[in-house]
Amino acid sequence: MAKELKNLTKRSENYSQWYNELVTKADLAEQSAVRGCMVIKPYGYAIWEKMQQTLDAMFKKTGVKNAYFPLLIPKSFLCREAEHVEGFAKECAVVTHYRLKNDPDGNGVIVDPEARLEEELIVRPTSETIIWGTYKNWIHSYRDLPIVCNQWANVMRWEMRTRMFLRTAEFLWQEGHTAHATAEEAEERTVQMINIYADFARKYMAMPVIVGVKSANERFAGALNTYTIEAMMQDGKALQSGTSHFLGQNFAKAFDVTFVNKDNQPEYVWASSWGVSTRLMGALIMTHSDDNGLVLPPHLAPIQVVIVPIYKNDEQLSAISERVKPIIAKLEEMGISVKYDDADNRRPGFKFADYEVKGVPVRLAIGARDLENGTVELMRRDTLEKETLPLEGIEAHIAGLLEKIQENIYNKALAYREKMTYTADTYEEFKEKIENGGFILAHWDGTPETEEKIKNETKATIRCIPLDGDDTPGVCMVTGKPSARRVIFARAY
Repeated sequence: MAKELKNLTKRSENYSQWYNELVTKADLAEQSAVRGCMVIKPYGYAIWEKMQQTLDAMFKKTGVKNAYFPLLIPKSFLCREAEHVEGFAKECAVVTHYRLKNDPDGNGVIVDPEARLEEELIVRPTSETIIWGTYKNWIHSYRDLPIVCNQWANVMRWEMRTRMFLRTAEFLWQEGHTAHATAEEAEERTVQMINIYADFARKYMAMPVIVGVKSANERFAGALNTYTIEAMMQDGKALQSGTSHFLGQNFAKAFDVTFVNKDNQPEYVWASSWGVSTRLMGALIMTHSDDNGLVLPPHLAPIQVVIVPIYKNDEQLSAISERVKPIIAKLEEMGISVKYDDADNRRPGFKFADYEVKGVPVRLAIGARDLENGTVELMRRDTLEKETLPLEGIEAHIAGLLEKIQENIYNKALAYREKMTYTADTYEEFKEKIENGGFILAHWDGTPETEEKIKNETKATIRCIPLDGDDTPGVCMVTGKPSARRVIFARAY
């Protein structure tokens, strides 16, 4: 194993440090010159692109159309929905001037005090306000509905404590914003989108998630209801991985967006919004990776198979290259992404370690003796198991193996979540179990006061009220008051 990999901190020693080192060593991202922002490197961006392309196709199958809205939002827009502005006020970056000039004292450039904007502009923390200001121009009649728009964009939230992918001041995401004639249609779209996120997480990220509803305290600012997918990371903490919001008529009322219904009566429009971000990259890393580096699900790996030739001279390399050429072509025909690494500036051992830390699902190594024997050495990244196989028919074997790896890492993550999911019937029991991490199913009386007390005393929050789960009535573990069902508590990122 290459020397640089020996320096990767073990998860059991310092999980946070392991994560930060892995992001850097796997060439996913690095810190930028701007505090709290990151540079997503080509390999990291290639994973994000696969996520983006897959989700985009899933969205479009349901009638979603992409658009783009401005980065800058008039401050007056953000202030129109009181709960919304309160939810984002502490995170807003504000543009006040539009010009620089040379400092007459010779200290470089300064902000030109005469170039102050008439109205300050907010760098978007989310786009509900600018989009609903636009929808007012688009919607007049029920015939104009529904509108189902999505944008892929960047947003800015001035976070004080940042960690690459999980929480950065600027991040990439998609945000869908829909307008409907009825509450039922808007709610149906809200639920539809959270289920798309759940399908994506399970089938592509190999990440088991729980679908549920947020408590009132944890809802999106300005929403009537927030649906969420919650995942468990390997340190037992929860990660909110996607949300979908039923906005009711709040933003329509704030921006006076009405339509004439089929009865020729004016009515406010109903709305939903929904989004996932580059936080999914953090989820991917922390759900599957190990002390050797990334473990990527084949469905999202930029390189699914890497082939490394082992040779002593140009003649051997030429013979190996000629033999693997039709294998590469066939794998590519099957839709499998392949890299043939015949670069002569790195030794095979270094290449093996590099692709291991980058989480490439399948590695093939082939040398002169393999050519003679018609064999190849194959290693699967999820288990690190090696086997020698015939070159004949290797393509079909790899195709099947990639699906087995996808299934295996999902099942491993699911087994871990199940092992780390507990029930608690008393507050003392809860306090004891929460120290070990994981999800705790407990009864809660439904009041924000009790929820806040639990959060202040244990640092655990209600992750969601699961849509599928134990709906047996009971009593709140804190107050003893009636509880309709158990909810999921956890400490979270």
